[in-house]
Amino acid sequence: MTKARPMSLRDRLWPRMGLRRYLTYLQKRLVRLSGSPHAIAAGVAAGASVAMLPLFGLHFLLGLALAFLTRGSLLAAAIGALWGNPLTFPLFVAAGYGLGDWMRGGGGMSPEEAEIVHAVAQKLPHGLISSDFEAIWPTFSTSLIGSIPLAIAVYALAYVQVRWLVQRFRAARAQRLLARK
Repeated sequence: MTKARPMSLRDRLWPRMGLRRYLTYLQKRLVRLSGSPHAIAAGVAAGASVAMLPLFGLHFLLGLALAFLTRGSLLAAAIGALWGNPLTFPLFVAAGYGLGDWMRGGGGMSPEEAEIVHAVAQKLPHGLISSDFEAIWPTFSTSLIGSIPLAIAVYALAYVQVRWLVQRFRAARAQRLLARK
């Protein structure tokens, strides 16, 4: 009897089979889901779009709720939520903040916001969680405002792409089955 090897940090961050093979596996798993092309596409789009929001820890729940509202597949929403991961979150937050800053008129932080951020930086050695939510509110709200249009765009792109992919896969499968007869 072989003893199971504990999962290393490398295995947790990067699949042992390689990222390309893992993504191919997810794609095949996705197109083989039962359900209509709309349900699968809406589920993936729901999961991927909420991954753009800076609401860490809530992505799966929000993705499932949005998939339910759009009559999407809940399993596909969970797969779509994998779009957000520790490697992509910094990019999403930076893009959301940049767009939100532009939507608010640009110019970066006001002197008041800079003072608040400086006050928070002084408290960080004592703990990352501060009771002063207003200290992080300017940055969080700017990122949230900017991430909403990004989430809508990701939903639209993911929906169209996945629906096309599922329809193409099912048509090819039907052709293969007809060729066997």
